[in-house]
Amino acid sequence: MSATSSGTSRRPRSVRRRAGRATTAVTACAGLALALTACGGSDDPDAGTNGVGKLSAAKIHKKTVAAAESANSVHVTGKLVSGRSTYELDMQLAQNGGKGTVGTKDTEFSLLRIDRSLWVKADADFWAHQKDAAPSKSDNAAAAKLDGKYVKVPAEDRTYKQFSGFTEKESLLETLLSLHGSLSRGAHGELDGTRTIRIAAAQGNGGTLDVSLKGEPYPLRLQRAGGAGVVRFADWGTHISLERPADNQVVDYGENLGSGN
Repeated sequence: MSATSSGTSRRPRSVRRRAGRATTAVTACAGLALALTACGGSDDPDAGTNGVGKLSAAKIHKKTVAAAESANSVHVTGKLVSGRSTYELDMQLAQNGGKGTVGTKDTEFSLLRIDRSLWVKADADFWAHQKDAAPSKSDNAAAAKLDGKYVKVPAEDRTYKQFSGFTEKESLLETLLSLHGSLSRGAHGELDGTRTIRIAAAQGNGGTLDVSLKGEPYPLRLQRAGGAGVVRFADWGTHISLERPADNQVVDYGENLGSGN
């Protein structure tokens, strides 16, 4: 009797090798599929996010505005074009005030507001040109005394609203976060390591806003309509210390600052 005539037949070695390789491949594929499932490896760009990326553009905008309004503070930086003026902002804004710097084409000044008290700090040239384009000798002499000092702006002075507007979180954000035109949802992206969703107004002509997909849906970057600047928002909810300047660094003009602007 031959070896293959026993009760148990044996497959040729080549068949056994092919079968072994097929089993290994199936096992590997199954393991890979399981790993991808466990790691959330899907085509869903909103996996592991706060979920706002799945909403309509209008709902995303509503949620990001609400998140911004409820935050106690924010750091605003970037360029803001208003009329014929261009401002470079670096402002830390809290509920009861704000501090930071504002730059223009010709000058830069610092602002500090605590409740209703507002101070402006700038160099002599800034103050010399507050009344006239060509300051007099007396204007220059007076301005020299203000160089590097905190000048307290009277609440009744016409420049108070102009300066304080840069320090008012609520009103500044209301202006900045307004998009003009029909809203649409744009692409997912990333900004400084944070995943984002973009919404656009009038196909981008009315401005675009990048919204955080991590934690609260805070606005992170705004591109204003008509090329009116790009502004970034950071440090949402971070404590901001606002302290009154030392008395020897303050000049109080009393009832009127005397500005012509």
